[in-house]
Amino acid sequence: MTASGRTVIFALGALLAALSLAQFIPAIVDLHHDAQSAHAFFGSAVFGFFLGGLMVFFGRGGEKRLTPRGAIILTGGSWFMLSIASALPLALSGVGLSWTDALFEATSGITTTGATVMTGLQTQPAGILLWRGILQWIGGIGIIVTAMAIFPFLGIGGMQLFRMESSDQSDKALPKAGQIAASVALVYLGLSVLCMFTYSVAGMKPLDAIIHGMTTVATGGFSTHDGSIGAFADQGADLIALVFMIAAGLPFLLYLRALQGRPLDLFKDSQARAFCLVAFGACAFMSLWLATQDILPDPGSAWRVASVNVVSVLTGTGFASADFATWGGGAATFFFLLMFVGGCAGSTTCSVKIFRYQIAASALRAYIEQYARPNSVRPVRYRGKALPQQTVRSVLGFLFAFIATFAVSACLLAAMGLDTVTALSGAATTLANVGPGLGPIIGPASTFQDLPDMAKWVMILNMLIGRLEVFTVLVLLSPHFWTR
Repeated sequence: MTASGRTVIFALGALLAALSLAQFIPAIVDLHHDAQSAHAFFGSAVFGFFLGGLMVFFGRGGEKRLTPRGAIILTGGSWFMLSIASALPLALSGVGLSWTDALFEATSGITTTGATVMTGLQTQPAGILLWRGILQWIGGIGIIVTAMAIFPFLGIGGMQLFRMESSDQSDKALPKAGQIAASVALVYLGLSVLCMFTYSVAGMKPLDAIIHGMTTVATGGFSTHDGSIGAFADQGADLIALVFMIAAGLPFLLYLRALQGRPLDLFKDSQARAFCLVAFGACAFMSLWLATQDILPDPGSAWRVASVNVVSVLTGTGFASADFATWGGGAATFFFLLMFVGGCAGSTTCSVKIFRYQIAASALRAYIEQYARPNSVRPVRYRGKALPQQTVRSVLGFLFAFIATFAVSACLLAAMGLDTVTALSGAATTLANVGPGLGPIIGPASTFQDLPDMAKWVMILNMLIGRLEVFTVLVLLSPHFWTR
């Protein structure tokens, strides 16, 4: 076995063992309240830890190296494996989830999508609710580390722009970026604890505060109540969520730089400024819509409700303080378009992300100017620097692959008998890892429970494709990757 192969097995085993250890937490929580749930978590934890330990044993020894091919297998394999391992206790816990539903819920959690098949959340075992929150928190930190240490290494979708330590293309670039990712992880932990504390001060019960703190900073959106964050709006929890969703949508590296004495980087970064501008503009538009359509005539209430739900969809968090699917066709179309925006690279958010739209706009402007003056040289610029053609092609290729994947999955869902609104919004919300869809079946006030199993499998794959920046999964599904 190659050194890279041993590294992949070792890393996958370590991740599985770590996830299994985390399952002891909900097991202990449910020990005296729900025996079946506690036993499900204990059994899954022991089995997963044993299997992970075996993988670590067989992958030990030798120099730890990771080739680009190995990095793709590790990235895709880890998210697939963790989704399956996370589903095991859900399926065995006795809460009425089939294996398909358990995998859907677990994948939605680990990818921080937030789409759920569970109802009556406020009556579910505490360990189950806590496990859903833990999954999203793990997924949030997981995507930050992946985006900072793996995606730049592979140059996926233009992410090579965010190579942290150097432009070195060798295997040595990975551990350097990994060191910075570890520092950013501490920032993530600190922001999570601060969010939990703020929820607690606002009056949330400890378990609710902990779970919502994890799912807010992870921009995941799982809640402990069927009414989502709106059930706690009287305590001001929706406004707390608004603040931390925006904070989680910004690049975490900027927080690290601020702690290192460069706080102005938060305001200088063009991507962060664009994200804040888009968020403010979208909130203002929807506030005017609610006021002028007499849905919420009071300007203060309109701004509050619009801002929470707009930022939630924009960042892919998926919280809802109102059923925005009932706000009319114009609002539904606007929320549908917001699903394709996302936050900043290096954050916990999802979807296309702001920087890709900036680069695509710069490329379009350069191409138009090139046509107007064929003999001139118009480089594509980002942050004031000319971009290599490889990076531009990577970004444009990502946009094409994202749209193509959305179109194919929407057609598949429609072919399964889903209505047009459900098929389109279901494909969009799962691929963009947003959470709630539109329409009466999967809207903000509903769940994905009533969908046919085949539709859920399409959405499970969509969630993984979207969370892994499209190309990682598409490459793994390509026969050429395994035969070359």
